[in-house]
Amino acid sequence: MEATASAKYLRGSAQKARLVVDMIRGKDVNQALAILRFTKKRAAGHIEKCMRSAIANANEIAEKANISIDPDDLWVRTAFVDRGPTKNRRRVRPAPQGRAYREQRHFCHVTISLSNDERPSTDGKKPEVEKAAKPAESKRRKRGGAAAAPRAKRATPKKATEATEVAAEKPAAKKASKKKAKSDEATSEE
Repeated sequence: MEATASAKYLRGSAQKARLVVDMIRGKDVNQALAILRFTKKRAAGHIEKCMRSAIANANEIAEKANISIDPDDLWVRTAFVDRGPTKNRRRVRPAPQGRAYREQRHFCHVTISLSNDERPSTDGKKPEVEKAAKPAESKRRKRGGAAAAPRAKRATPKKATEATEVAAEKPAAKKASKKKAKSDEATSEE
C-alpha cells in the first residue's frame, strides 16, 4: 500500500529543500522524522509537516480499505522537490549609490510517498533476470586512464647474493655503453 502527501508553495528554494529531502529518502518513517526534527535547515520543518500528513493519509487509506497498518512499518519510497513560481515574488533591495537590486523569492513543492511494501534489496546484488539479459563480458574490461596503462613488474631477487651481482653488473654495463657512444661519435666525425 502506498500513501502520498504534497506540500505546495513552501517558502525557500527547491535546491535548498532538496538537501533535506535527500537525507530522508529510503529511510524508515521514525528515522526520517528524527532526522527532520534535528536538522538545522529551514525547510526541515515544512517537510516534517508534509511527512506527518503522508502518515495520516496512509492510516486513512488503510481504514477505508479495512486493513490494519502499523505506522512503524512505513518507509519513504519517494520524496522529491519541484520548483514553484517566482513571478509575483520579485522584490527590490536597496543598493549603493541610489541603485536597486532585484531579487527573486522562491517557492517549492514537496511530494512524499510512503509505502509498507517490502523494500528492494540494498546489498548491491542485482536480480538474476538482469544478469541473464546482458551479453557475457570478458573478465578483463577495457578501461581508460591510469587503469589502462601497463604496470611495471617488480623484480624481487630471491637471494641477497643475486641482488649484489645485479648491482655490480649495472655500473659495468653503463661504462660499456658510454665507451661505445664515444667511439660512435668519433667515427661519425671522421
